[in-house]
Order: sequence, then C-alpha cells, then structure tokens
Amino acid sequence: MPTKRDYYEVLGQKKGATAAEIKSAYRKMALKYHPDRNKEADAEEKFKEINEAYQVLSDEKKREAYDQFGHAAFDPAAGGAGGNPFAGGFRTGPFTWSYSNTSAGGNPFEGMDFSDPFDIFESFFGGGAGFGGGAGARRRPRYSLSINFMDAIKGAEKAVEIEGKRRTIKIPAGADDGTRIRFEDFDITLSVHSDPHFKRDGVDLYIDQNISYTTAALGGEVEVPTVDGKLKIKVRSGTQSHSLIRLRGEGVQRLQGRGKGDLYVRLIVKVPEKLSRDEKKVLEELQKIETA
Repeated sequence: MPTKRDYYEVLGQKKGATAAEIKSAYRKMALKYHPDRNKEADAEEKFKEINEAYQVLSDEKKREAYDQFGHAAFDPAAGGAGGNPFAGGFRTGPFTWSYSNTSAGGNPFEGMDFSDPFDIFESFFGGGAGFGGGAGARRRPRYSLSINFMDAIKGAEKAVEIEGKRRTIKIPAGADDGTRIRFEDFDITLSVHSDPHFKRDGVDLYIDQNISYTTAALGGEVEVPTVDGKLKIKVRSGTQSHSLIRLRGEGVQRLQGRGKGDLYVRLIVKVPEKLSRDEKKVLEELQKIETA
C-alpha cells in the first residue's frame, strides 16, 4: 500500500493521547490547513491527511485496529481487519474539502466562520447524525448549558427544564467549554465560565502566586490554592520571578482516561511599593555589600 505518515504524527500527538487531546489537536490543525483559509500549495493535501488521521483516531474500534496493525488494518489487499474506513472517497473527517468540489452549488463553506469546524459539519449533516446520515437525517436538538468553572472541574448535577420536562444533567468531572453530553433525543453543549485565578489548558491548570522578595532570595514555604484545597510548596533560595513549579496530578481529571493533569504555579516576586524605615535601612546595607 502507499507509504503514509503515522496518524499520531500527523496530529502531533503520542500514541497514548486521550480522545480529548486528539480532538483538540484536530480542531487546531483543521483550522490551520483548511484550504479556504490557508492558500499554500500543499494545504489541501495536508487538510485531507489531517481529516483521515482523525477519522481513525477518533473512532475507538478503528483506533484499536490501527494501534495493532498500523495502516495495514484498513488495506483490503493486506487483509486488514478493520476494512477501509475511507471507502467511497468521502469519509475523511467531520467535513472535507472534497465535498465542496462535488457540490452542485459550489463551495458550501463560502463566507462561513471557521472558528469551529464541528459546527460547520453539523450545519450540513445535522447535529449528532453521524456520517452517512443522508439528506433526510433528522437534526438532533442541541441546547446550551452554562456552568461555573469548578462544576466543570469536579463534576456536578444540574436540574434543567427541556421541552417541558424537568431533567437532571450529570456533568462529568473534567468537562470543558464545548463538551457535549449526549442524551437519547437531544444534546447538551456546555459553556464554562472562566475563573479569576485558575487558567486552563486541556487537563493542565495554571495559577500565579505572589511571593516576597525575601522569600525569593532566601527560600521558604508558601501556601498555594488548588482545586481541592491549599498546599504548601517549598521555594528554593534564589528563585527568579515568573519561575514555574509543577505539581503533578493537581490538574483536571481526564474525561476519557485515567489520572489528572498538572497544576503549574508561576511565582511572581512582589516588590513592595513602600518600605518601612527598618526595611529601607537593611536594603541600603545590602546595596553597599553588593556594590563593594
């Protein structure tokens, strides 16, 4: 069969990447190389390659077959167990450039906002309808639910009223902005509010922590907040401002996988705007020593 790049390599991921990480990588790369936005000569080929990789790695069964047999899993000539997932030339991801080339109405994406390729997919094929749903597939109702940051991190239950019925929505720990919860006859898309202290990047969290200039110079301990409470961390002597300390496993629960991400604490050396007489005297003596 023709030589192809490793699908994980195409999406810039490692073999053990979670489904959420695969999806996030796909979104970024699909936007970057979509031919309507990227005018480089090889953009269309890269876009097709990205979609092909995502079509396999986003499907649990296809991914298992690929992890075991590689590209041969989808090569009929090689007796691949998975069959060819791209038979018919269309199924190359949530949406494809080749579709616009065969559409009688020209480019169906012209003039559209490509901020979310998954929304583009749904506008043509119906939310949650899946591939091959056909023109007559019923579009699934989709609702938006706003939740606070900690409910997304830790999980929660929310009582809502949908279509005249009171329902309880279970939010899984580790949910993120845009996470979709699928029910029998509708979907819920989460909108997560930002947090004034924690910043999120996938399953990792970031927070700024002020420390005194004496602690930075001499070392010591400082108490920092985490999503599960406060922890004391050691600050080494000579710590520079904006140094990062990594706290393993203090981040966000992985939605589809075990374990948590990490919490990164950025230490900001706080210089006082006003000094007492004694502080000023001590610093003046230190200045004399440094310049001697």
